[in-house]
Amino acid sequence: MPYPACDKTALKDVVVPWIVLALSGVLEAVWATALGKSDGFARLAPSVVFFVALAASMTGLGYAMQQLPAATAYAVWVGIGAVLTLVYATVTGVESVSLLKAMFMVSIVLGVVGLKLVH
Repeated sequence: MPYPACDKTALKDVVVPWIVLALSGVLEAVWATALGKSDGFARLAPSVVFFVALAASMTGLGYAMQQLPAATAYAVWVGIGAVLTLVYATVTGVESVSLLKAMFMVSIVLGVVGLKLVH
């Protein structure tokens, strides 16, 4: 195979930004949940978790946006964070479960997967 078709770093350049973006989306759910538990930054531990997760999440999003279109990366990041935040709140009993919420969460997940597939 001629270069760059045989370049082994090409796969890394495509996969790594998506992995970092997914992890950043998870961290978005962490900081959103910690923000809710911080009681307006009156509680130290959730406040620290919020700031650390926020910084890491934004750093990862910024890294991913260097390789991925900004609109796609942002939509995927928000989608992952929103779904995971709602799943956590539902599992812990903070949010109620309903058929409509489940349907809309599935639509967000399908949108995120669709954006990945068309990229």
